[in-house]
Amino acid sequence: MIFDSIDVKENMQVDLEGAIYEEIKSTEFLVNNKLIVNYEDGNLLNELKKCLSECERFYFSVAFINFSGLQLLLDSFKELEERGVHGKIVTSTYLNFTEPKALERIKRFTNIDLKVFIANKNKGFHTKAYIFENKEDYKIIIGSSNITQSALKSNVEWNVKVISKKDDSFTREVLEEYLSLWETTTIVNDDFLDSYSTFIKELKKINKASTLEFSDYELISPNDMQKRAMDNLNRLRASGESKALVIAATGTGKTYMSAFDVINYNPKKMLFIVHREEILRTAERTFRKLVKNKNKTTGLLTGSSKDFSSDYLFSTIQSMNNSLESFSREEFDYIIIDEAHHAASSSYEKVISYFKPKFLLGMTATPERCDGGDIFDIFGNNVALEVRLREALGLELVIPFHYFGITDIEGIDLSDVKINDVDEIVKRLKVNERVDFIVEKMNFYGHDGEKLKCVGFCASIEHAQYMAEEFNKRGIWSVCLTGANSADEREHFIKKLESDEDDLDVIFTVDIFNEGVDIPSINQVLMLRPTSSPIIFIQQLGRGLRKYKDKTFLTVLDFIGNHKKAFLIAIALNGARFYDKDSLKIAVATGFGNIPGCTNIQMDRIIQERILDQLNEENFNSMRYLKEEYLEFKKMNGGKVPYLLMDYIKYDGAPNPLKFLNKEKTYTNFVAKVESDNELKSLLDDEVFFKILKELTDRLPIKRPYEFSIIKYLLKHETIDINQGKIEVLKYIDSCDEESILHAFQCLNQNYYDSSQVRNNIKCFNLNEGILSCTSDFKNVINNINYRRYVEDIVNYALIRYEKEFGSKNFGVPFFKLYEQYQMVDAALLSNYTKIHSSFRGSGLITNGNEYFIFVDLHKEEGIKESINYKDKFIDKKYFQWQSPNNTAQSSERGKNIIYNKERNINLHILVRKYKEIDGVVEPYIYIGKGDVDSFEGEKPITVLMKLENEMPTGIYTEFTKKV
Repeated sequence: MIFDSIDVKENMQVDLEGAIYEEIKSTEFLVNNKLIVNYEDGNLLNELKKCLSECERFYFSVAFINFSGLQLLLDSFKELEERGVHGKIVTSTYLNFTEPKALERIKRFTNIDLKVFIANKNKGFHTKAYIFENKEDYKIIIGSSNITQSALKSNVEWNVKVISKKDDSFTREVLEEYLSLWETTTIVNDDFLDSYSTFIKELKKINKASTLEFSDYELISPNDMQKRAMDNLNRLRASGESKALVIAATGTGKTYMSAFDVINYNPKKMLFIVHREEILRTAERTFRKLVKNKNKTTGLLTGSSKDFSSDYLFSTIQSMNNSLESFSREEFDYIIIDEAHHAASSSYEKVISYFKPKFLLGMTATPERCDGGDIFDIFGNNVALEVRLREALGLELVIPFHYFGITDIEGIDLSDVKINDVDEIVKRLKVNERVDFIVEKMNFYGHDGEKLKCVGFCASIEHAQYMAEEFNKRGIWSVCLTGANSADEREHFIKKLESDEDDLDVIFTVDIFNEGVDIPSINQVLMLRPTSSPIIFIQQLGRGLRKYKDKTFLTVLDFIGNHKKAFLIAIALNGARFYDKDSLKIAVATGFGNIPGCTNIQMDRIIQERILDQLNEENFNSMRYLKEEYLEFKKMNGGKVPYLLMDYIKYDGAPNPLKFLNKEKTYTNFVAKVESDNELKSLLDDEVFFKILKELTDRLPIKRPYEFSIIKYLLKHETIDINQGKIEVLKYIDSCDEESILHAFQCLNQNYYDSSQVRNNIKCFNLNEGILSCTSDFKNVINNINYRRYVEDIVNYALIRYEKEFGSKNFGVPFFKLYEQYQMVDAALLSNYTKIHSSFRGSGLITNGNEYFIFVDLHKEEGIKESINYKDKFIDKKYFQWQSPNNTAQSSERGKNIIYNKERNINLHILVRKYKEIDGVVEPYIYIGKGDVDSFEGEKPITVLMKLENEMPTGIYTEFTKKV
């Protein structure tokens, strides 16, 4: 039934005289009120989708509707259409903000009546009300949110939901007001849409023509990413380093960051080197804008420009190679290598080796594309900053994306095909019915902007050619571009796709857009192949996330078949380099609710269930799975054996190589076994080398930089004292204390090893009167070039991974970062424990002076027959209940320290894990911060309620408390 004037007149029986005031006073009415804000706990979008899924009719009145917000509700409206649930929507032309495209899309639903309030300068329209009629009651949401992606997901918005009985006066008043509004608004028909669309287009032309360029007057300041990079670069330089690398996703502002750092450093002369001339001119304009009041000149060195005397010179690598003799080796104080993944090529190597700058900065979005050589080694293994896709989304450095995981058509069966059998996959994907299905979904979900600018990623060249041909038959102009096309051909068709006046809509490709090729205006991406690697998925997704004028979001349509590796999509979308099966399942079940900003991930029910089933069945720690993951990564690495841990640092979405250690004692052992590499096996036969490798490996991943920054120094020097140790540590954190440095020296001297550790390890360092020196065994190993590369690799990997996970903050003593993963023995190291560290084990409570470490397993056993200790549990995000060891009495000194911890200055550190083991591997604990005892009861054990110093983030709290 559709709500109309007859329904209202017969059913409302309005009685407004004082009744509404009595209703508001009633307890029942007040209890049903709920404030909805866009926060980690949820957002208005989730609330609307839930209410729509339950309702029998709905009525919206919103001032503005943009396609960015409407697209997020399309599946809900479609489901209601299929169920025969009708609704009404009123919107307005107020401030010309509602998009004609959004109105046209709503109008296509047969179950929705659409009207519009024609606003004028005398009368505006600003309602935001969502009314849902259910069998017994109404759910009414009134507040501040319109239908835009920001209003539904990320803006600061207040909306109040009221659950109200059908016959109460509040409901009657709201419905009567809605009816009154409905009857005074205009029906959206074809004539109205044509008129309104023409008006908006003309308005955009006028606005575009009259837009003032403010850039020459704009006060530009660094964003958070740029500030962090500059702080890290300053710290590295202060510690004596002369080179560094910045890794950041395309479009995140690396050029601006380098300009800010150059201004800060204030070199007499600076050189900026790029690979392509078009990038050169953009970079020069950026610098010129920022230094115009700094008495610095900028100039170009290209085939046609020779501004040799400029303070800040911008050159292509080709021009600089041709002009090297025109410059002295010390000509430039500061040199920047843009697209630094090219730095290992011969043309760059010649330039880099010629000049002797005071500081060398490399910048890249794709370190995995390094032309031979080792890009990290070129820049001293100093990664000043790494901002990958997930973090870039959170910092709003790239645009949000709307991902729709769509179950592929039934006629395509990939269940018995190996993921790497491309020919067979293509054979099964080349189905006309599938092409029709893809076009149907493209039309259903639409895209941002007026013109479609789409890239479709295919399984092979044959598949891309087929898709282009079939789309052209259907009137959607498309081309196939692959590595076989020349650079000029690619550039020609990219320009046609980007042009608003050209008819080209889609480029189908295989992999040429995975890396480097940039089309900022892309507004839709089609994933048309089974995902075999999270790395490829992230590269392809990233192609469309570059910021571009008037572009507000990217539409991603992923057509997911029944292949056995569909769960890899969840790994890619989850965005975390380090994950376990349980966290992935929760991410899928909650629609990846921890994705930041306006990004939205939506999988249809079939895909969601299929991925959850696969996650349940897969053992991520089996040798079969680890070998498959390794071989897939090897394929991504250009088929080259990833001998080093640093190979994994290059790729966004790469597997965590430390997982491979679950089966072998070192990563090198794992590679030797999988590759049947006899040469590598023979290296490992050297007992001293193997034991040193294993001892360093056992410390991974490092949780503080002290020990490994000291080891890195000792790779090139025979001794180190406390003062030098401090200089080395300060390359990684912004401050440090001598006590912790001395403790690190003592740890490296094996002061706190138990007898078994002393017996099974080689002594690498000796501590004598505050000086730490290398032993002959260690020197012999690092002086052997075949051994040294593996030792250096572990050290560099440890420190670069540390910077990525921990940043530069000094967390004090104990050196714990909130919500980071720790093993029990880590607490000994991080609290400067001066006894045998392996004694930190086996108990739920371990102490070091006034530092009390509480280790909690929420679920005592993995699997169906698990037993849950209901005494140890989260009460909510602010309170945690814990039961002390069974022998603890309230009258004991330890008991008093626990229950009166605040008065006695006892720090209670809480570390929690959900399961002790998953797939046979021991899980780490998560540090959730300190707690203070709020109340207590019982004896031997004591049950205490602790108030957490830091309220739990919703995402982590959900992982701990939700079961899938």
